[in-house]
Order: sequence, then structure tokens, then C-alpha cells
Amino acid sequence: MIRPATDADRPALEVFLARHANSSMFLRSNLEEVGIGNADHPHGTLYLLQMAGERVRGVFGLTNEGFGLCQAPEADAGVWADFADAVRGRMVKGITGPDEQVGHAIAALGLSKAAFTVDAVEPLYRLDLADLILPDGPCDIRAPQTLDVETLTFWYLGYGRDTGSMAGPDATTRAIERAVNAIQGDVTRVLIVGGRPVAMTAFNAQFQDMVQIGGVYTPDGQRGQGYARRVVAAHLAEARAKGTKTALLFSNNDAASRAYEAIGFQRVGSYRVAVLHVTVEIGA
Repeated sequence: MIRPATDADRPALEVFLARHANSSMFLRSNLEEVGIGNADHPHGTLYLLQMAGERVRGVFGLTNEGFGLCQAPEADAGVWADFADAVRGRMVKGITGPDEQVGHAIAALGLSKAAFTVDAVEPLYRLDLADLILPDGPCDIRAPQTLDVETLTFWYLGYGRDTGSMAGPDATTRAIERAVNAIQGDVTRVLIVGGRPVAMTAFNAQFQDMVQIGGVYTPDGQRGQGYARRVVAAHLAEARAKGTKTALLFSNNDAASRAYEAIGFQRVGSYRVAVLHVTVEIGA
């Protein structure tokens, strides 16, 4: 019933994930970025398939970074137990996906509630970019530059503090790594007001003409001025001009939700993000 995916399974896997597009962006983005069977790239993913004949009925992914990715709406307790057996001996640091499915995965993997730094059910939003509402006020954005590395490091530390996603003695090191990666990549944008950066946003997953937004942050002293909605809207307008048609995101607080709704996002469900205090070996 449960087996690892091979390259021959890719067409059937893509058809299945397309039917659950709103909550499958990490699975789809990783598949497009590095394919099946990549053991080196951080986003390389072990795809475990729940099969019914030749049809894919469910997927559990585990990335090389240790993040579990759920999309198995028909799985029963036996299927979740089989998924857990299939990843025994592998390292896991977090699980994301539809709320109920993440709960089943946590139970099957034998992880206690106390093991998690973050375990949040967040509203899931979608926007057809033809309906994007550009807010009033300047929306000048640019890619981050080398001169922004210190600013971005402090912002990622603040983002990690606010979301609970970056704790522990290595938090500063990880924040620096994220800042450097943001500068070297092309998925992050900063909003410029009065000649200086005041907020940031990024895409944390991309698939064909869809993007998923993540890493939206405004530092404490700049909040309440509409910067988050302006930086997100400007980034999406830029993406729309390049052919992107749809945006998705999940929101971790009410103020953020209001900002996203103000530029046209509509809620389409819930999404759960669970991050462990420390990476654990399944079955150890």
C-alpha cells in the first residue's frame, strides 16, 4: 500500500497534487525544483505514496532538511502507521500540511505535544492575482543587497522570535545564513521608505504559475503603517508581470490576516505548522 515514489510515478503524483493545490505547495515546489530521489539538496524529498492500483491516493514527503509534508486526505490509521514505519531511522525537525493530517502524522511518529516549539493551525489564503488590490502609498521594493546583511539578520531573529521558529543557541547563526541566502537568491524583496528598508517578504515555494508567500516581517518600530501589505502587494505585482497567476499563504496572526485580506486574499482553509524543539530520529 505504501511505497517510495520513482521517476515513473511523477505524472500520477503531479495529477494527485494538482487536485489539492492549495495545501501542496511545498510538495509541488520541491518536485519541480529537484525531482524525485535527490539526496543532496536541502529540498530533496522522499515521496512515499499511498496507492490504489495505479492511482496515487496520498503522499507523505520527508525532505533532506527533515521536514515532513502531508497530503493524504483519505489515509486511515493503518496508512499513517505505514508512513511512520517507512521513515523509521530518519531525522525529523517539523511537519506541515492540512491540520488533521499533521495531527495523524504526529501521533503515528510517536511525537509528544511537549516536543514541539511551534504547533499552530493557521488560516490558509489564496489570491487570483488578477484580483490583487494595490494599497495606497509608495510600494518601492528591491532585492536585498550585501549592505542589508546586518539588517536582515536582526529581522530574521525577530521573525523567529515572533513565530517561535528560531530558538536555541544557534539562532543567530541560522539568522545569518538566512540573510546570506536571501541576498544570494531571488525570492526575497524589501520595501524601501525614505531610502531605507522597512519590511520584507519572500516566496517560500513556487510551482509553475503559482507562488507561496512566507517570511513576511516588519520590525517592531515600523509596524502599524501598512508596510506588510505594501511589500507583499508590490512583490506579487512584480510576479504577476512575469506570468504568475495565483498566490497562496498561511497567516500566523490576526493583524497579518487583515493585511492580506486588504490586498484581496480570501481564506480557503487551514494549514498546520509544527516544529520540534530539536531534530529527532524516528523510532529511536
